[in-house]
Amino acid sequence: MESLRESTVVVTGAGSGIGAALARGFAARGATVAVNDIDPAAARAVAGEIGGIAVPGDAATVVGPAREALGGTVDIFCANAGVGHEGGPEAPDETWQAAWDLNVLAHVRAARALLPGWLERGRGRFVSTVSAAGLLTMVGSAPYSVTKHAAYAFAEWLSVTYRHRGVAVHAICPEGVRTDMLESTGTAGDIVLRPGAIEPGAVADALFAAVAEERFLVLPHATTHANYAARAQDPDAWLTGMNRLHQKVERSTPRTGAPPQRRTGAAAEGEPV
Repeated sequence: MESLRESTVVVTGAGSGIGAALARGFAARGATVAVNDIDPAAARAVAGEIGGIAVPGDAATVVGPAREALGGTVDIFCANAGVGHEGGPEAPDETWQAAWDLNVLAHVRAARALLPGWLERGRGRFVSTVSAAGLLTMVGSAPYSVTKHAAYAFAEWLSVTYRHRGVAVHAICPEGVRTDMLESTGTAGDIVLRPGAIEPGAVADALFAAVAEERFLVLPHATTHANYAARAQDPDAWLTGMNRLHQKVERSTPRTGAPPQRRTGAAAEGEPV
C-alpha cells in the first residue's frame, strides 16, 4: 500500500455522515482532501475543519473541478454520495432515475474520468460506499437495493479489470450508521437498522484497515459476512427469512401517501438479516 501522506483525495457527499468521517480520516493521515457535497455550506465547514478544499456541487461532475483544485492529480476517489428512496415498482421513473444517476452512474463517470491517468501512472484507488443493501437487500426500498447491487457490481468489475495495473478498489458495505439518512428511514430503519447502528467514524476506521490490508470488501458490521454467506449458501431460506422481516415492517408501517425521497451526503444504511 502506498502511503496516504501527501496523497490527494476526493470525497463526495463529505458534508456530513460517512463522507465527513472519511474526509477527516484521510486528512489525519496526511492527505489533502477535496470535500464535495451538494450543500456548499456543509462542504466548506468540513473543509475548514480539516484544512481541505471545498468543492461543492453535483457528485456526478466533481472530478474535473476537484482535480483542478488539487493541483492536477487525484490519487484516491471516494464515491460516497448517495440517495435513498422507499417504494417498489410503483415508484415513478423519476425516482428510479435519480437513484441510478447518483448511486451508480456517478461512480461510472468518475471512473471514466480518472482511469486514464491512473493507468498511465500505474496507481490509483477507488472507494465506493455501497451499503450492505448492495450485498443483501433493504426491505421496503427497491430503488435503493437495486442500485446499490449495481454499485457493488461496478466496484467488483473495476477490481477484476484493473487490479493488476495498480488500481485498488474498495467497496464499503455498512449496515445501519447514525447519519441523517438513518433518521429518515422510518419504520424499516427503526426495525432493521437502528438496533445495530454504528457511528460514521467506525465506518472510516474499517476502510483504513482494509486499505492497510489491500482488501476489497469493507464490512464495518460483524454480522454482514455471515448474512452474506447465508444468502449464498441457501438462497430460499434466506429469502424466507427476509420475507418474514418485510412482513414485520409492513405490519408496523402506517399507511400514508407517496414514499419519501432521501438524498444525503452518505449512502450509509444497508440491511442486516
